[in-house]
Amino acid sequence: MRDGGFVRLWTGTTASGLATWALPFVLGLAVLHGDLGPVGLGVVLATRTAGFIAAVPVAGVLADRYSRRGVVLWSGLMATAATPVIAFGLGRSVVLMAIAAVVSGAGQGACRPAFQALTAEVVDEGRRQQANAATSLAVRVTTLVAPGLTTLLGAFLPVRVLLFGMAALWLIAAVVPPRGKASGPAPAPARAGFLAEFTEGVREARRHPWFIAGLVALTSMLAFGYSASMVVLPMVSRDRYGTEVVLAAATTAYAIGALLGAVLIARWRPRAQGWAALVSLACYGFAPLSLLVPVHPAMVVAAYVIAGLGVELFNVPWFTATQREVAPDKLARVSSLDFLLSYGLAPAGLALIAPAIETYGATPVLAVCAVSCFVVPVVACLVPTTRGFTKKPQPAD
Repeated sequence: MRDGGFVRLWTGTTASGLATWALPFVLGLAVLHGDLGPVGLGVVLATRTAGFIAAVPVAGVLADRYSRRGVVLWSGLMATAATPVIAFGLGRSVVLMAIAAVVSGAGQGACRPAFQALTAEVVDEGRRQQANAATSLAVRVTTLVAPGLTTLLGAFLPVRVLLFGMAALWLIAAVVPPRGKASGPAPAPARAGFLAEFTEGVREARRHPWFIAGLVALTSMLAFGYSASMVVLPMVSRDRYGTEVVLAAATTAYAIGALLGAVLIARWRPRAQGWAALVSLACYGFAPLSLLVPVHPAMVVAAYVIAGLGVELFNVPWFTATQREVAPDKLARVSSLDFLLSYGLAPAGLALIAPAIETYGATPVLAVCAVSCFVVPVVACLVPTTRGFTKKPQPAD
């Protein structure tokens, strides 16, 4: 934190993460206040997701073709301009809110691979794991503290004012980050088409078997384990335990576990870092497993602490290895592939889990999801180069 360039990057990344998290929560307050219906909320969040998915691959190509700092600037300004339009449409037009949400989601999606690539330019290799951990730590703290703070502000301020506050966060994300120490990608006289450049990024990803294996494991966890636990946890809290306290305690426990993971991974350097990260990711399986059979509520809370801890012990080495191993001029495209598949497929998992539960019941669905969370990352450890998340296989001890 003594590095001024990193502090600016950290501030911008944290602001974008907080603004991204806040929109669903703030719009949820609008539903409670009667300014927006549940259907309208679903439409706005769905269109934001569509904008995110559409923008991620485009931004990956642009951030490798031009300045990563420039992509961060323009993506942040897009979200800054769109958020007040969402506020204006609140209570007036869901269609207007949905259109603005597409633009906001595009800004959100475009900044993600650009921030990843910009981190590799601003922070030297020896400190990137600490830098990624510090950024993740900030995000976890905000997600832990922000719900109560937002609810408190919502008791005194209109939802529209909170949305304008989100626009201010996006403006910070746009203008505060520094330029990278490297000059960044310079446009060549002749460029291949967008599809060809994105395909080049896919080929670069395929050069790293550890990346493909880790991406499959991460996508599986988000699409099955995370989606199942998010859908079933509220039902279990209400029907099995007869209180919403279990839901609140479990989600808080997940954030606390992730917070502990970010603190631990800032310093921990296991010899087989890739294997340690994948095994940690497998720990998310304890979350759906705890919902499978009746257990004491404390067991559910403990399972979510372990799940949050494991996810963070995976995320930080994963981002750091990507920044280290991938060719610098293709880093944004490879990162965009990461976000496109992992976070892009999460809504699909959420959409499929509920019908599957209605058809087959919660027990078999949770069992399949738990097994998937445990097995897929462990199988990924068998892929060459996953031991250390490096290009060359590491020798066994």
